Amino acid sequence: MRPSKNPNGSGGLVPTEDLLVGNEQGQICYYVVEWPHTWEVGRDSWGGTTTLVATIAVHTQQICGLVWAPSGREFVSGSNDNLACYFEIEKMLKTRKRSSSTSSNETVRRSRRSEVRSRSPEIAGNSSESRFSWLPKSLESFLYGTSASEAMAEPDVRGNGGHLVQGQADEQTTFIRGSEKHCWRHGAAVKAIAFCPWQETLIATGGGSSDKCIHFWHTGTGTALATIAVSAQVTSLIWSMTRPEIVATFGYATPDHPYRIAVFSWPSCEQIGAVALDNGARVLYAIPYPGAPADAKKGSRSVKEGSIVMATSDENVKFHDVWKERKNAPMGGVGVLSGSDILEGLDGIFKEGAVIR
Repeated sequence: MRPSKNPNGSGGLVPTEDLLVGNEQGQICYYVVEWPHTWEVGRDSWGGTTTLVATIAVHTQQICGLVWAPSGREFVSGSNDNLACYFEIEKMLKTRKRSSSTSSNETVRRSRRSEVRSRSPEIAGNSSESRFSWLPKSLESFLYGTSASEAMAEPDVRGNGGHLVQGQADEQTTFIRGSEKHCWRHGAAVKAIAFCPWQETLIATGGGSSDKCIHFWHTGTGTALATIAVSAQVTSLIWSMTRPEIVATFGYATPDHPYRIAVFSWPSCEQIGAVALDNGARVLYAIPYPGAPADAKKGSRSVKEGSIVMATSDENVKFHDVWKERKNAPMGGVGVLSGSDILEGLDGIFKEGAVIR
């Protein structure tokens, strides 16, 4: 919930959506989208608004993948520069208080206050209400519904070695290289990214034709946990919601093989299923779909998890039931976090069995 941007409204809190958009230059734009109510369209002829609140300039080439964490507080980007970067965007935007020990920051404070005085004659008065009367559209107030006086706390402005560069009048923030929490290098472009739905600190990424691997990472520490070589371009990754398993789809294969879908167990990284497409078409991308086959048994895993929908290079959209019932077995073997008892203890992971939900 954020304050409404409808100029004819009261500024009350309304539901919004967060949108990430990447471009060919490697920039990521973070927008907040407010959809209008029917009565707002009819009464005010207002069609909603899309507000750019941050630009992230960390990558140097085209953005290939952007995925939000289930919490909505973090995301990972993949790029043609062979990097996958992990951002704690909520913390980044909330870190707006300036350190009083830095003289350069003090200079920024003085210059901003001078600018504020010149912008509004009301600020010269003693009224705390009028002092911040020009700030209701500030980024802090808009994003978090804070009061105008709280929003007056100026954002962090640092030199080239810092993380944050301030935009105009608190309306936009640009983050530069170093603002990411983790940066994971691959052997090719990164398009496939998937946060684990039942273990928030686990993420999988897939590399392109020169990488041909699925990589697993620990988001808390940035540790590389495991790698699966698949001899193919990894185009998408989808975690199971009920089992410690992950499905991968493939594009170009080297050396050539017919398999375009494979299911792997975690943490053993063993292949437990594969699908070959009849005409050898490549899978361009896949997403989960809640619908199950018509003949699926009530209460079966297929009904619980649905299927996956793929766009393929033969100009088709195909549905596959990849989550079929398998005999229950203990997890055992290598630990969920690369066998690290310390990391597993921190994350509260227990090896009790294969069923998650």
